[in-house]
Amino acid sequence: METLISTEDLLQLAPIPEHLHDMFLRVANGMIQRANYPKEKVMELLAQMFQNPKKAAFSRNKVTNLAQAIYTLNKQGIAVPLSETGKTFLPAEPAPYVLNTDEKQSEQMFELRSETLPYAIFGRDYIEEGALQQMATAASLPISVAGALMPDAHQGYGLPIGGVLATESNTVIPFAVGVDIACRMCLSVFDLPPAFMKREPHLLKKSLVEQTKFGIGGETRDKFDESVMDLPEWQATKVIRDLKDKAYRQLGSSGTGNHFVEWGIVDVYEQDPQLNLPPGEYLALLSHSGSRGFGGNVANYYSKLAMQKTRLPKQAAHLAWLDLNSEEGQGYWIAMNLAGEYASANHHEIHSKLAKSIGQKPLVMVENHHNFAWKEKLADGRDVIVHRKGATPAGPDVLGIIPGSMTQPGFVVSGRGNSDSINSASHGAGRRMSRTQAFNNITRSQLNKALQEADIQLIGGDLDEAPMVYKDIETVIGAQSDLVSVLAKFTPKIVRMADANRKEGRED
Repeated sequence: METLISTEDLLQLAPIPEHLHDMFLRVANGMIQRANYPKEKVMELLAQMFQNPKKAAFSRNKVTNLAQAIYTLNKQGIAVPLSETGKTFLPAEPAPYVLNTDEKQSEQMFELRSETLPYAIFGRDYIEEGALQQMATAASLPISVAGALMPDAHQGYGLPIGGVLATESNTVIPFAVGVDIACRMCLSVFDLPPAFMKREPHLLKKSLVEQTKFGIGGETRDKFDESVMDLPEWQATKVIRDLKDKAYRQLGSSGTGNHFVEWGIVDVYEQDPQLNLPPGEYLALLSHSGSRGFGGNVANYYSKLAMQKTRLPKQAAHLAWLDLNSEEGQGYWIAMNLAGEYASANHHEIHSKLAKSIGQKPLVMVENHHNFAWKEKLADGRDVIVHRKGATPAGPDVLGIIPGSMTQPGFVVSGRGNSDSINSASHGAGRRMSRTQAFNNITRSQLNKALQEADIQLIGGDLDEAPMVYKDIETVIGAQSDLVSVLAKFTPKIVRMADANRKEGRED
């Protein structure tokens, strides 16, 4: 039986007025009984609330109502301070994250190479001219070492979506990472047959409606595991510190555009040691989302800073880089990696809540991210920074997920470690139509017909994500047979996306 909190426990924290005792007990023990919080965690949350009731009162969290009551008393001149005993329940302050250099990157002007570095193109017949031109510009940077273009490539800002660029080991290009830092895929496979989908479609649909939040203002109140917010990197820079509260509120939510959470069926073709699942069909959950407002704000801040510090010809302006030996470069690198941890935690929140809603735990979880930069070695041994903007890591035996569209399948793949692609593969089917073109050329009746033919239930979504705007995923997968091996196919059935009125501009 759970160890519940008593009135005596509460009074150890602060001199809580008697008329609030029942309210505090109800909330505190509710967290223990319904949210499965250990008693120690609840006491910690309450101690933090008493330490700063104003902050807790104006944010959405499990103790908001309690904080508002205490804050109101404080404003009336009735102090309810955290006791000395209560302070012992506070979490230890993380050690300050100290940057190891005081050097700032000075402003410099650079010219492009007179000749473009050679780079591999996979699925060239399916790639628009604008993306080819952007990749050629990226391969002309004085810091570029190697590049590759994936078959889902299309034009973006700076580096094209589907572009892979290796640069000198002391340089990172924020716009070659992208606006949605560490956008990623996550797949949970459950020990349930496809028949469960037919037996419980209402349960699955209800779980998506109740347990997911999308788009601008998409925030979650109840957290399954918020430990990612305890990482010391949240104290590293003012940029990060200023975004922490927003990040906490959005933890467990999804973005707009092509972000989704969907139930479907995964068909495992053969036994594989990495995937570790017997062949067969299983109920599965697939999600696509990133680092939300935290990553977007970090990207915008450091992209502008890079363009101020590194001056390039107009056509390459968005490919400005930061020196990793400078304060600015280290600040971005820390924030980018923190965004990776945060994006992963976002998916785990979503998957944990949906798994709980059907009373299951996944047999296997597979995840990978794109829109990121990694410290890697090329085949010739050179140390580089590899930027994958809308490209999936595909080193030897590395698992990844390449989705299609709301009506097309996605694929679980294993990397072949192809050096020409810089150990990369596509991150999806890739757009063949811009969002503006989609709104101008596709009707709601056409979208509804496509959904009906594919037997897909769509919750939310809009015309700019209609399946017709995407390349054929089977063709894209076929164009990268040298890059990945296909282990399983995921077929979507119930798809949740941002509502049409919750849209915001997205690059990919």
